[in-house]
Amino acid sequence: MRADRLGYDTLWTVDHLYPVVGDPHGPNYEGWLTMTAWAAHTERVRIGLLVGANPYREPTLVAKMATTLDHISGGRAILGIGAGWTEGEAHDFGFEFGSGAPERLRWLRQALPIMRGMLDGTEPSAPEGSRYRASHVRNDPLPLQRHLPICIGGGGEQVTLRLVAQHADMNNLTRDIATVRHKEQVLLEHCAAVGRDPAEIERSASIWGVCIRDDRAEAEKVFQEAFGPDRAARARSGRPVGTPEDIAAHLAPYVELGYRHLIAGFRAPYDEESMTRLVTDVKPLLERV
Repeated sequence: MRADRLGYDTLWTVDHLYPVVGDPHGPNYEGWLTMTAWAAHTERVRIGLLVGANPYREPTLVAKMATTLDHISGGRAILGIGAGWTEGEAHDFGFEFGSGAPERLRWLRQALPIMRGMLDGTEPSAPEGSRYRASHVRNDPLPLQRHLPICIGGGGEQVTLRLVAQHADMNNLTRDIATVRHKEQVLLEHCAAVGRDPAEIERSASIWGVCIRDDRAEAEKVFQEAFGPDRAARARSGRPVGTPEDIAAHLAPYVELGYRHLIAGFRAPYDEESMTRLVTDVKPLLERV
């Protein structure tokens, strides 16, 4: 697969059943089965959801699915998980979505020890009063990875980043660099409060709207055509659009902060030149930072 050949380190898809970019009534595939197909056609790149919606599946099932993906991929699975946010989609598909974000975050807090326990083989049970009913659940076989990583998506300062400090091997933020700097300080405070070494948590940041050409004007034109004049005007602010050197300059502050795992999001119709040049032209520039 080209992601392997080009030198990408990770490959991600979203856990949405309707498109969240572009026409919400357009076609969209289910994430876990998409990753399974990728696992069968790649050899090196790590694979994950950015990130799974916890209310859509029982945590016991998620841990079993992640384990199965780990075996299919030869030990390359990442379990991405978050509280979920697309209420309209959940309503249409009949998923229980709770009374609001606080309740969904409470469910996520209850789900994480179950998933971690299953991945580690400790046969976890849900505590009394939990939304879940897991009881000494076995996970046989265990993942191929000795410690299959859990990535928690989100930057909520009171709950989500504390859950990252307590349970995550990776955190993903989708924010501008000024906000990411602030969230980083909050995460460090939570790590200190719970006694977690922050070096144990891989930092990642999502970037959207990447458009790379040798000429800045051409890159801007391609970007405008991809998004349409109105949406492009709203989306342009802070987006990495320009030459490879422009993109590297835009992303270097993330790398300097320690967010060396940068995840680019592309929408259909895919700009293959930008997807290729991000890793062949921009990545080498960032590796010097």
